[in-house]
Amino acid sequence: MRAPDWLTARPVAHRGLHDISRGIVENMPGAVQAAIAGNFSIEVDIQLSADGEAMVHHDHALGRLTEASGPVVAKTAAELKAITFRDTAERMMSLGDLCAMVAGRVPLVIEVKSHFDGDRKLVKRMAEVLASYQGQAVGMSFDPDQVLALRELLPNRPRGIVAQRSYEDEYWAYLTQAQRDSMLYLRHGFQTQPHFVAFKVDHLPAPAPWIARNVFGCALLGWTVRTPEQRTRVGQYADQMIFEGFVPQA
Repeated sequence: MRAPDWLTARPVAHRGLHDISRGIVENMPGAVQAAIAGNFSIEVDIQLSADGEAMVHHDHALGRLTEASGPVVAKTAAELKAITFRDTAERMMSLGDLCAMVAGRVPLVIEVKSHFDGDRKLVKRMAEVLASYQGQAVGMSFDPDQVLALRELLPNRPRGIVAQRSYEDEYWAYLTQAQRDSMLYLRHGFQTQPHFVAFKVDHLPAPAPWIARNVFGCALLGWTVRTPEQRTRVGQYADQMIFEGFVPQA
């Protein structure tokens, strides 16, 4: 179940090679172009629009980076593309826009954001877009059901689980205890059958990713590497890093 070697051959730029001090905003075209120029793989997030398009954006709600507010899923793709972002004149891309821009020059690591409601329309749209994409691309998600959807709808694309040691922090408070428990210890791995695991770097080492890597042969990525200490840790316990805030040397 191991991922192809190209997934771990080069560092992965988290949400592109963004640098807000230079007006390069995460998940935007400039961050994608900067990562391509540096020959880094690119990690991006996708969200579902109101009309079923896969849009490149991390947060479920607008407002952290944009002048607009409200849920991403409440707006159509056209409405989302028209939204003004702070610190840049660029606009939100669809997954199709991203694929056209990258054109196979570097690998894509696509995180499927989920509301943990069983809705698989986002993965379905992702499968439609990637059906005609000739470049290297993988999908991953925290949500076990979305990883299962990747297995069923994109069987020929590598898939991964995004995970951490525990889910009791504030970020996950909107989920039920049962939902949080379902993600623990990669216990869904026999059903989702991942090719790789993306694990929180500060939670390494941990038994579940060690077993996935050393017993089942899954590649292991550490996220998100920002400091020298984290880079040392990922070098000890993982195959590659998902990084931001610096430019790794070749």
